[in-house]
Amino acid sequence: MTIRKIARMGHPVLSLRAAPIADPAQPELRRLVEDMIETMVDASGAGLAAPQVHESLRVVVFQAPASRSDPGLAQSEAFDHTAPLTVLINPFIEVMDQSREGGWEGCLSVPGLRGWVERPAHIRYRGIGLDGKPIERIARGFHARVVQHECDHLDGILYPQRMNDLTKLIFESEIKHWIQPDEG
Repeated sequence: MTIRKIARMGHPVLSLRAAPIADPAQPELRRLVEDMIETMVDASGAGLAAPQVHESLRVVVFQAPASRSDPGLAQSEAFDHTAPLTVLINPFIEVMDQSREGGWEGCLSVPGLRGWVERPAHIRYRGIGLDGKPIERIARGFHARVVQHECDHLDGILYPQRMNDLTKLIFESEIKHWIQPDEG
């Protein structure tokens, strides 16, 4: 396994629509996914999409272990156990409810910044696992947010493009000015 270099905002690979994966069993894909997981863990990320490691393919990895906590995040944005380490190939997202939740998002491709993004709070996602078996899950809250964020990368979208108010694009070190004391 190899820790790969993460593409940063402005790199052309992050603005492309990624190509579908025809054969989830190909050995090269398994190596890519192993590298993605190692890279995500090394960078303390909640998820990573293949375009972020310079591979324009429709595959994401994500996790939300209960032990993970990010300084400055509200309790409602804490990681939840409903998103185990997941590899999702050729994902599809269906919005289950049009109501939206806002939350502070960060991104390994946009280091040092956070932005307030409103997203659908209740989704269903489908795709194929690395074992070739279908995956289908219902997700809410942070789980739903991380899946949508990572799948956006597959369509060439970074979270600042989802923001309604760019005055809420801030340095991570300044988030203390934006959260309520009872949210931390």
